[in-house]
Amino acid sequence: MPRAKRTRPATAVDARTRLEVATAYLEVAELVLADEERAGMPGVAAGLAVLAGIAGSDAICARRLGQIHRGDDHRAAAALLEHATPDGARLSSAFLRLIDLKDAAHYGVVFVPPGKAKDAVKWAAQLVARATEELQR
Repeated sequence: MPRAKRTRPATAVDARTRLEVATAYLEVAELVLADEERAGMPGVAAGLAVLAGIAGSDAICARRLGQIHRGDDHRAAAALLEHATPDGARLSSAFLRLIDLKDAAHYGVVFVPPGKAKDAVKWAAQLVARATEELQR
């Protein structure tokens, strides 16, 4: 695969580091979502899920392609992810759903409903699980 625009080379160490970051974001997102005292903060859980998904995607791409996306255009990162694995289209779809929530979750312009926050955590978990599988190969 030719090197895509706005990428940088990535090593196995980068892949492991990004997986560790993804796992930490996901764990905290799950804690926020489960905390009844924080039930009014689904946007925080969704925001953390978005960050987990981005880091998970980076881990997969680093492991499989030896490169990760750099830049503000997360849709380009989704395209890179789509080509990283045989199930890349499914992973890219989950990633794009997360990216669609990014502005609402991170900037609080629009309220993120609890159900959407749960979905975001589920999509992030798919990416983190797949990244974990890749790094165990």
